[in-house]
Amino acid sequence: MAALPEEVNAEAWRSYGDHHLRRGTVLPEVGRIDWGFEGSGPGTEVLGELTGRRVLDLGCGPARHAAHLVRAHGALVDAVDASAGQYERARARYGSLRGLRLVLVDAVEHLRTAEPYDLVYSVNAVPYIDPHRLLPALAAAIKPGGRLFFTVLHTNSRGDGPSEEVVARPEILRLAEAGDVTVRMWVLSPELWRALLAEHGLRVDRVDVLDTPQPGNHASYRLFHVTRPVRVSSRPRTGKPPVAHAALGVGAILHGSRGLLLGRHRHGTWELPGGTVEPGESLREAVVRELGEETGLQARPEDVRLLGTLLDDAGGVARVTVAARVTAWRGEPSDRPGESVGRWRWFGLDRLPEQLFVCSAQALTAWRPGLPIDHAPAHFTPYATGTDES
Repeated sequence: MAALPEEVNAEAWRSYGDHHLRRGTVLPEVGRIDWGFEGSGPGTEVLGELTGRRVLDLGCGPARHAAHLVRAHGALVDAVDASAGQYERARARYGSLRGLRLVLVDAVEHLRTAEPYDLVYSVNAVPYIDPHRLLPALAAAIKPGGRLFFTVLHTNSRGDGPSEEVVARPEILRLAEAGDVTVRMWVLSPELWRALLAEHGLRVDRVDVLDTPQPGNHASYRLFHVTRPVRVSSRPRTGKPPVAHAALGVGAILHGSRGLLLGRHRHGTWELPGGTVEPGESLREAVVRELGEETGLQARPEDVRLLGTLLDDAGGVARVTVAARVTAWRGEPSDRPGESVGRWRWFGLDRLPEQLFVCSAQALTAWRPGLPIDHAPAHFTPYATGTDES
């Protein structure tokens, strides 16, 4: 059976570290972070103030960058790498450096157990880890308001550009004096990286283009400047007001041990299950029907608790949404044919995605007023039972 992409990469980096450990390769100290090509592009200054801040170097290699941040900027750095050879190289050189902690561990394993950091950075290591495994753990390891900086391959030296699918592809890793080895890398377009990051509540503020200065070499990297917002954003699906017959809707809040259920609309917003109330049905019946039509989950009207009515203005049309809490359901959420919302996922309340649909955002803050979500104002009239905290 063929090895998985991350297994291939782990073996390549093990060989790389062991090779340089045997050779006794000593690299010069660095005076800056070179995100793409040595001596070109932005440097350490993009990270901002570092004194006393908790910083993670993800995929640190021999930890030269981490040591520089400790010595020159007073940062407190955890430097993580999964290659035993690279770890030993770093330990031999910087093992006694105060303010630097060297950690030999799988990156995702570390992220899942670490206290959140003020800042995380990674120089060219992110594309070697499956984004679906890495990004949930990475988002959880950054404090609200914290920053993330990382570089990814965009175009290789042959001119092969990025993919629009989340799949790993073969790339050649050139090992100094040790030949070449084939690795598997997730070389994705900036738009796809941006969408994946947004799914985990991370906002891309800027992307720098880092092209090689060498003539005839097509290699190019992208440097992502990312923030974990203190507050989550919301927006309408479109700038058009709702049509008159669709002005009354329901939004269903399903929250349990796995998190909060949200789906991705084809226009890009993340939203609760829900939709418009049809003639002749009750609000609870509308919640049950919409839940089944959009997600395949089954609930009963008696499983629905109506929280209250939200009234706002959408393009000059009064829009009414009833927020509802579904207390029990059966099945697993799945995409349904013909529905405009899919990709159903469970999110922790502390890691909600950016760009919530404004009606869903309003319903969520009516349910949990303390959630850090920004949205257009809506007048909320709670029903007699009030909001719940379950």
